[in-house]
Amino acid sequence: MTYRELTRKLRRLNCRFDRQGRGDHEMWINPENRAKAAIPNWGSRDLKVGTVIGIIRQLGISRDEFERA
Repeated sequence: MTYRELTRKLRRLNCRFDRQGRGDHEMWINPENRAKAAIPNWGSRDLKVGTVIGIIRQLGISRDEFERA
């Protein structure tokens, strides 16, 4: 899954960009529970599965909910 695919799903789940982090990372926030996660913006390179799982876990989103988005 690329950065663009991930952020598209997160926007469907009402998450939003919060601020630029260090280097190529961005901070995203889930306004429903105020949870934050750093997301690497690697352009068209695929993010590792473990990274994506960690991000959705940090944002407090279930895997089923993420898959449906």
